[in-house]
Amino acid sequence: MAHVSGKRRTDSASRIIVASPQTIYQSFLYPQALVSWLPPEGMSGHIDMFDPREGGTYRLTLTYEMDHSNPGKTSENTDVSQVKFLELVPNKRIVQSVKFHSDDQEFLGEMKQTWLLESISEGTKVTIICENVPEGIRKEDHDTGLRSTLENLATFTE
Repeated sequence: MAHVSGKRRTDSASRIIVASPQTIYQSFLYPQALVSWLPPEGMSGHIDMFDPREGGTYRLTLTYEMDHSNPGKTSENTDVSQVKFLELVPNKRIVQSVKFHSDDQEFLGEMKQTWLLESISEGTKVTIICENVPEGIRKEDHDTGLRSTLENLATFTE
């Protein structure tokens, strides 16, 4: 789903995961867990300086594992971002700001990611909402990446 406002847009995706909100929430709080499910298919990740508290930050490097049609945001094969935890509501919501390191103006700015965890009878409905998506991130690629990340989260937590 996308909403365009000026030059920036909002993308979102959701999935039902057969795991408790507590289990899913915990997967955001440990760098080894986060880096195992967050990178979309075809990428691997590395986390530096991990401080999981409101106002805390981490640096995420995603590396393309194979040939890809679009260059990385930071270098030919990498996307590096600085992430800040804006809100941590246990078992309900994680809000982060994401700034990409890039020389390309189309990837600059601050993207806000909100992860919503809704307890349902089947487990948890997980929704990610990305606001102020940089122009350089193609909608089709972002939608594919969000779905892949949710699939990875399901595999990791179920």
